[in-house]
Amino acid sequence: MSQSHRSQKVADRIKVVVAGLLEGKIKDPRLGFVTITDTRVTGDLQHASIFYTVLGDEDQREATAQALESAKGVIRAAVGRDLGLRITPSVDFFSDALPESAKALESLLEEVHQRDAEVIALRANAKFAGEADPYKAPHVRGEPEDEPIDN
Repeated sequence: MSQSHRSQKVADRIKVVVAGLLEGKIKDPRLGFVTITDTRVTGDLQHASIFYTVLGDEDQREATAQALESAKGVIRAAVGRDLGLRITPSVDFFSDALPESAKALESLLEEVHQRDAEVIALRANAKFAGEADPYKAPHVRGEPEDEPIDN
């Protein structure tokens, strides 16, 4: 089910507000290099799901998740001030699996390219299993037919 135009606009605005907060206002040392990838809002505008990625290893991802969880109240208050809605949506943060999925897809594509190269190398040295032209040529009148082979 697709989002309404209004909920899409609210989601886009929340994405901008949260990205600005993470860039400037929130000074938690646990906060890593975070990118807000997507924001989704329910149809009644009461809940916002914010998806993010973190550049770094697993420890940095966990520390960033803790920092975002502890800053959730500040972020929700800023979102409420900026949006000016009657009800400020609650916010939840979800780690986006997009980088891991992209990495897995790239490794699969690399494997496919290697296998294609192997097939090309095998094809270069390949010979026909039978004759070069496996199809029978049609008989033309006036030419002698091939004589059957006697066993």
